[in-house]
Amino acid sequence: MPEGDTIFLAARRLRDALAGRPLTLSDFRVPRYATLDLRGRAVDDVVPRGKHLLTRVEGGLTVHTHLKMDGEWRIRPAGAPPRDPRVRLVLANAEWMAAGYSLGTVEVLPTGEEDRAVGGLGPDLLGPDWDAAEAVRRLTRAPGRAVGEALLDQILLAGIGNVYKSEVLFLRGVHPWTPVGAVRDPDGMVGLARRLLMANRLRHGHVTTGDLRPGRRNWVYGRAGRPCLRCGTPVRRADQGPVAGERVTFWCPRCQPGP
Repeated sequence: MPEGDTIFLAARRLRDALAGRPLTLSDFRVPRYATLDLRGRAVDDVVPRGKHLLTRVEGGLTVHTHLKMDGEWRIRPAGAPPRDPRVRLVLANAEWMAAGYSLGTVEVLPTGEEDRAVGGLGPDLLGPDWDAAEAVRRLTRAPGRAVGEALLDQILLAGIGNVYKSEVLFLRGVHPWTPVGAVRDPDGMVGLARRLLMANRLRHGHVTTGDLRPGRRNWVYGRAGRPCLRCGTPVRRADQGPVAGERVTFWCPRCQPGP
């Protein structure tokens, strides 16, 4: 599932392409909005909220999208819209076209009612109103929960996915199944997560080691069976949480001893 920094960068790219220009094409390829036509309305802004994108359109409407596991936005010069069956939404102006592929969520709601879509999210790690104390309060309110699960709960804090969950826990030396109540410095953990997302928000890829070479960008994520970059112990991988295959965790059994 995309991380918060991926969504932040997607919002920036969409904003650069669409904001301030009237739409010449709005093609909703979902049954509920198949007849909705936003042509002639200017895009006012594109705002990231955790892993959600809010495209605000003139006239008080917001197009809410979520990439889920496989979605992406592709931007290219204006032209004929793609016929790919994976495309669920196309927005274009005289210069640029944005096509949303395999979007998990596409809905339109009044801008004044955006909280219907994102109001239940926790503090946004990349948001202008980031509240570290509130994020820690939410994270620690269920002390018996495994920390690897809690970090992915967007109701607690918004923006962490499998990559940063695994990398933050490695860098803090915490086993993924450690109960939240046994984590010695939750403030430091939350602060590290924000710093990592902030460092990567304007580039593609999630670099947590400081090494941009292929295969060296992450400490444990995606390295199952390969040597830990710190101690050489083979990295382990397992599903964690209720949705097998979607919430995968990587950890080093030596650097992150079990609870």
